[in-house]
Amino acid sequence: MVPAVSLFDVADEFSKRNGKILAIDEIHKYQNFETELKKIYDILDLKVIFSGSSALKIDNAKADLSRRAVVVDVGGLSFREFLELNNNIKLPVLSLNEIITNHVDIAYDLLNKFSLKEQFDEFIQKGYYPFYFEDKEFYLLKLNETIKTVMEVDIPSVFPIEFNTVSKLKKLVYLICESYPYVPNIKELLGRMDMNKSDYKNLYRYFYYLDRAKIFRIIRQKHRGDNILTKPEKIYLNNTNLHYAYCSKRNIGTIRELFFASMLDGFNITVHKKADFILNDKYVFEMGGKNKTKKQIYNTENSYLVLDDIEIGIDNKIPLWLFGFLY
Repeated sequence: MVPAVSLFDVADEFSKRNGKILAIDEIHKYQNFETELKKIYDILDLKVIFSGSSALKIDNAKADLSRRAVVVDVGGLSFREFLELNNNIKLPVLSLNEIITNHVDIAYDLLNKFSLKEQFDEFIQKGYYPFYFEDKEFYLLKLNETIKTVMEVDIPSVFPIEFNTVSKLKKLVYLICESYPYVPNIKELLGRMDMNKSDYKNLYRYFYYLDRAKIFRIIRQKHRGDNILTKPEKIYLNNTNLHYAYCSKRNIGTIRELFFASMLDGFNITVHKKADFILNDKYVFEMGGKNKTKKQIYNTENSYLVLDDIEIGIDNKIPLWLFGFLY
């Protein structure tokens, strides 16, 4: 149904009333919003700030917004940002090189500024999204409802899917939720999803939809590319908070890997054949607890152990929490 009043009409009337900045929330729910935004930009003397679902894809070929709109992908809080908000303090952003080469001294210095253990656990469970600070008591409940809304409303408003696909998306999220860091067996997963072998392309599309919507975090193997029909090497929920909001149980290995991956959004992170991850095709990282040994990465160049239950590291053993200071 075409609305009686178009987005341009609203903007035009707002401009005539001397409006200068028009803010639009959830713009992805407005059909053909790209064309309306282009028209507003070309005709009206008006600044428009809009937000949309993380699944939103602005089609530059359709409305040529590339020269008109600056699109910012807003991620979750880093552990550093969480600590600043939780303690009203200022903390430094660290480079990967600083963490690798000087993590012992950095950790000693930082631990004089805040208590680690309780706040790290708090961040892992509840601190990834800023709205946690608005209502801490009901945060996980609200996050659970947000996940459902993304699957039931946001994804169908952006991608051409049928109603029964939503139930399949929910089932897929449940299956990933209950697994160890998930290395997908497509044949097995199709069976658990009650899908035929010939449906594998649809399954790959479901991966893509959930990844774009930031419900999934997909890690691929080095040099495999980002084609939606390329098999993911590992699939997680997008961040650790989603596991606590949506999953009935959690695996410590999943939580370790996921915290690390979620703090490295600006890096090229892929799966390594011997360890958990390789960053920028150079640095190799293996996750574990304090008793994890170097055996798995022995003789691997530029390799490091990332341990989640230590405060201070040594040599190539680095505390997991420090990677929360990369942004």
